[in-house]
Amino acid sequence: MNIRNVAIIAHVDHGKTTLVDSLLRQSSTKLHKDMAQKEFIMDSNDLERERGITIFSKNASVRWNDTKINIIDTPGHADFGGEVERVLRMADGALLLVDAKEGPMPQTRFVLKKALALGLRIIVVINKIDKSDARVHYVHDKTLDLFLELGASDEIADFPTVYAAAKLGKAGLEADLSKMTDISPVFEAILKHIPAPPVDAEKPLQMLITTVSADTFKGRIATGRVHNGVIKAGQDIMHINREGQMKKYRIVSLMTFVGLERVDADEVLAGDIASISGIPEVVIGETIADVLNPIPLPVLEIEQPTVKMTFSVNDSPFAGKEGDYCTSRQIQERLYKELETDMALRVDDGLAQNQWTVSGRGELHLSILIERMRREGFEFQVSRPQVINKGTLTPFERVFIEVPEVHSGVIIQKLGGRHGEMQDLRTENGIAFLEFLIPTRGLLGYRSEFLTDTRGLGIINATFEDYREDPGNWREREQGSLVVHETGTTNMYGLLNVQGRGVLFIGPAVSVYKGQVVGQNARSEDISVNVCKAKQLSNMRSKGEGGAEHFNAPKIMELEDALQYIGDDELVEVTPKNVRIRKTILDEAEAKRKEKMGLVR
Repeated sequence: MNIRNVAIIAHVDHGKTTLVDSLLRQSSTKLHKDMAQKEFIMDSNDLERERGITIFSKNASVRWNDTKINIIDTPGHADFGGEVERVLRMADGALLLVDAKEGPMPQTRFVLKKALALGLRIIVVINKIDKSDARVHYVHDKTLDLFLELGASDEIADFPTVYAAAKLGKAGLEADLSKMTDISPVFEAILKHIPAPPVDAEKPLQMLITTVSADTFKGRIATGRVHNGVIKAGQDIMHINREGQMKKYRIVSLMTFVGLERVDADEVLAGDIASISGIPEVVIGETIADVLNPIPLPVLEIEQPTVKMTFSVNDSPFAGKEGDYCTSRQIQERLYKELETDMALRVDDGLAQNQWTVSGRGELHLSILIERMRREGFEFQVSRPQVINKGTLTPFERVFIEVPEVHSGVIIQKLGGRHGEMQDLRTENGIAFLEFLIPTRGLLGYRSEFLTDTRGLGIINATFEDYREDPGNWREREQGSLVVHETGTTNMYGLLNVQGRGVLFIGPAVSVYKGQVVGQNARSEDISVNVCKAKQLSNMRSKGEGGAEHFNAPKIMELEDALQYIGDDELVEVTPKNVRIRKTILDEAEAKRKEKMGLVR
């Protein structure tokens, strides 16, 4: 059977998911009735649909003539490098999707660098050529520059190019929309330029596990590529773990991909992608091998985490009122379950009881985990994100920014104050392109500020660079918090009295508790406020009373806003219904006493 294993690489919003949709439909792949009517078939997770990004790698397969093409979708964000690293191991080539206006972007660079290191054959697809401001030749030259910059060999840098308008389901070898009829040139390019997997069906069985998922009936399902040999339903296999220890198991079920569905199979040949169940302790990066001649494959190495947060059981006055899962046992089980499928995540016991230190690749990586747990019904609280240093060394990021030229001055000023060093600045058609090298700590909490400074018109991307000396002399948050004085329900009269002190995060008729943060103070210190105060009623009225009162719309703090806002003495309380900001020690007098004793900062 002819097989091609192809990964799809693209920056966020360059049309990767749309292209996969077109390939599935063009090949007349039979889709589940729920999927057939939807756009963005591959972005099956609610969070992916809402944010328009791919977070979890997924597999699909299509038949083109007599060839089976396995399509491997890769996340486009550097924070999900753990996913990218391993799924590329299943591929023999890749489609590099590039926007016909924007050209190759930072996250494209990140995934392409991984693909080139593995020696994958690359086909460049210049997408969205139907846009009025498409710059096809410019983008082609920039893509070639990127290949050369990343050290691609002459053979790989001489890449084949396909032009496409994935939304219209059209592609061609020339950038002329009128000559395109369908998406088939993409399939033809795959068959011509991507090599068939180099395998030997006569060799002993070797399969590398790259994804693990849970199933209610089948238990843990391990997915990976069969590198050599043949795997058969019901056969005995040897499981080789990361330490090299071996244990014999029998396969309970064997599946392969048809379209987006897993279907049962009697056998899967070398070169194809298979899913198996029956191995209760299987972990990503391990080998399934022949019982008589077990030969392990190289264990997958994953980039180390750079940001950590403390998760803990919710101990606020509202604890247990809004979540289904609130206990330490439930939260710990959920965190450790995530480790089965997320190789870039680390979970360790915290300094105190009912606390866990969770480390990941970046703020987005951890906030996605928090949001998923919240939607599953979990209730807990998290601390401010902190970078993971190695002695005096701290992680640095390379930041790429694209903003209207009028806003470039404030960006340079703000990042300079966060120890950012400008590496490059160029301007094209009123748009400024800036490149900075900045400590990861300098980026924490900056993204929301960036959107405000650029009026929402800026694009910011960052990729991990390396560890360097910590510059020190960090400025802490310049503005304090408005902290609730007493437990109760917010009242419009109390809110009107407080709003002149800063920016409020909540409106009237909201339940609050003593020690909860309800706004940002205009000055540097925290202020205790009474937002539950009600007006004393009397039968005395004066002319015009209340006519000039105006309540400003509060700034609603979503999860990521709250994580970026909080200080070291604050926590974010996360429940399925609400995201609240609170002081770690709710009682102001107790907090001051502990600070004097040196128990807290």
